[in-house]
Amino acid sequence: MEWSYGKCEIPAIPSCPDNMDTVVVSIGGSVLVPDDHDNTYIVELAKMLKEVSEQVNLFVTVGGGRIARYYIKLGRTLGADESYLDDVGIEVSRLNARMLITALGDDAYHLPAKTFDEALSAAKNHKIVVMGGTHPGHTTDAVSAMLGERSGAVRIVNATSVDGVYTADPKKDPNATKLDTLTFDELIRIIMQVEAGAGPNVVFDHLGAKIAARSKIETRVVHGRELEELRKALLGQDFVGTIVKD
Repeated sequence: MEWSYGKCEIPAIPSCPDNMDTVVVSIGGSVLVPDDHDNTYIVELAKMLKEVSEQVNLFVTVGGGRIARYYIKLGRTLGADESYLDDVGIEVSRLNARMLITALGDDAYHLPAKTFDEALSAAKNHKIVVMGGTHPGHTTDAVSAMLGERSGAVRIVNATSVDGVYTADPKKDPNATKLDTLTFDELIRIIMQVEAGAGPNVVFDHLGAKIAARSKIETRVVHGRELEELRKALLGQDFVGTIVKD
């Protein structure tokens, strides 16, 4: 099957209708599994994603979240280098991806795709394809942007732990202002204020923002636990959050 930007060329494949847009959603690990009692949310998220996959061709990337950050912090104290710690984060992100795949059941490819080629191939026969991390130095936000570029996605949705992009971290700065719309250059300037290193906790990855910018893929930031807003963001409808575009 050949892919064109935002569309699939062969309508005979049920999981990839000719008239459906392609959408990539990046779900933060700390959104998916923030504590020890996450099954209810994951079940509801999976239900919503399955419904959305009837209207768009859906790819999902899942981050490592707090579990990855814990192991990365622990690894640093044990003397691991940053590249090795990136590999640790990738492994955790794939474990998180497996939990979502379990909830999605037969609607999803049965394993976290490890490469973009594998993800695109799996989409021929599955409504939803889930990925974790892929390469050291790339967060799953960057993975979602690269996957969006490869699949010809019309939008990327970043499901995070805040309800949009702010001028500063709203959890730390009471004067932070939420931005309803901004350009990629403006987003990159905000991201650059955050310290680099394995396991950063930012609203969107610097590399991911640059890739989305060069491909001119509209990027939406939404609170991942607000499932109705997430659903509307995925479908291109009005939602509570931030739209990034040029």
